[in-house]
Amino acid sequence: MKFRGPIAVSLLAIGVSLGLGGAVQAQSITQALTAAYDYAPDLQSALLNAKATAENIAQAKSGKLPTIGASISGSQNLSLNNGDWTSSQSLTTGLSYNQTIFDNGQTDAQIEAARAGAEAAEYQIRNTEQNVLLEVVQAYMNVLSGRQLVALRQENINFYQAQLQSARDRLEVGEGTRIDVAQAEARLAQGQASYRSAVGGLETSVATFQRYVGAKPGSLSTTHNFNRLIPRSLDAAISEAETGHPAILAAKAAIRAAQAGSDVAEASFGPTAKMTGQIGTSWTGPNGGPRDGITGSLGFNITVPIYAGGAIGSSIRKANLQQIKSEVDAMSAYDQIRAAVISAWAGIQSADAQISAAQSAVNAGTTVLNGVIQERDLGTQTTLDVLNSQAELTTAREGLINASSGKVIATFSLLAAMGRLTAQDLGLPVEIKTAVPYTQAVEDVWAELRTIED
Repeated sequence: MKFRGPIAVSLLAIGVSLGLGGAVQAQSITQALTAAYDYAPDLQSALLNAKATAENIAQAKSGKLPTIGASISGSQNLSLNNGDWTSSQSLTTGLSYNQTIFDNGQTDAQIEAARAGAEAAEYQIRNTEQNVLLEVVQAYMNVLSGRQLVALRQENINFYQAQLQSARDRLEVGEGTRIDVAQAEARLAQGQASYRSAVGGLETSVATFQRYVGAKPGSLSTTHNFNRLIPRSLDAAISEAETGHPAILAAKAAIRAAQAGSDVAEASFGPTAKMTGQIGTSWTGPNGGPRDGITGSLGFNITVPIYAGGAIGSSIRKANLQQIKSEVDAMSAYDQIRAAVISAWAGIQSADAQISAAQSAVNAGTTVLNGVIQERDLGTQTTLDVLNSQAELTTAREGLINASSGKVIATFSLLAAMGRLTAQDLGLPVEIKTAVPYTQAVEDVWAELRTIED
């Protein structure tokens, strides 16, 4: 049997997904991102961390508010004297009040630091969100391109099997040689090894996809409408990243927190004034008759530090260094984001060029392979020439698959570098994970008292 006729090559054939058993539900990039957003443990962890950080606000604000307590105590006393038992009881109740009325602004600075920390934690949610969604896109495209490579390499095996059979048929009729058969057998073995390698890579990609999305991938497609978020120029992309990337916004919040921390250290070496109050009543009986009484006291305490063994000066210097460090970290964040934008932008341009070159190579390779097969059948080319032409075409087709996948990943990488790879920017149908409502709730420090009253 001879392998004759032109070979039709299309991206549609390359993109056929492997069957998963039964009907497979279509799954777009948007659907995968939506499922991952609801499932991602890393994102849930960032949300919980932001809520826990918000509690620092309530704890800091408690420094300016009073602490009120109630107490009750009692005793029963028995004594034996000359054969007679006597007893007495006592009961005491009271309320206490303590409040710092002046601390040189230390508590106000602590509140500001806590609020800045909560804001930074909120931006960290957005940063984690971007990282998770980008990893989902990468896993999605790895599965899609992995399936395409498996399908392509299976097609390659089929081709080599046909060439091997053709070589054997030609040998039987005296038109071929044993060398042709051996070369076809070797290429078939290489093709089978490449196929198994592609299957292994696909299995790994599927496991990674399931880790992020929480479900196995269905029938995937590269179709999306997120290119509308890409600006028309690199300068516009950099400008947008510098003003809206969550990592940069978190760095700015960290500077505020460090500045407030410096204020806390400076305020700690200053006078403080506290006020205390107590009121209570007591009852004693029966010996001497019952007696009821009400007692109360009101006091204050003013403390002026004079020398703290160098601890205060050290704390101030440390806080100032941390403030400088936060500013340096912010500069580093700017540089990293800017570099990420430029890299992603260049990645898109490079992917476009690679796709164009690979498509041309596929078209040319298809023409060459068809021609070489026809010439081999006429005796002017050898089986080795056919095998080499097929290998070159397969390499070009694999390059097209990789370039197409790289273009999608580079597009989403640019969105992430700009700070636009968020559920809100993408318009995902999800409830946005944010700690803002929780932070607003913990600002109400009187809620604890109202709970007691209820």
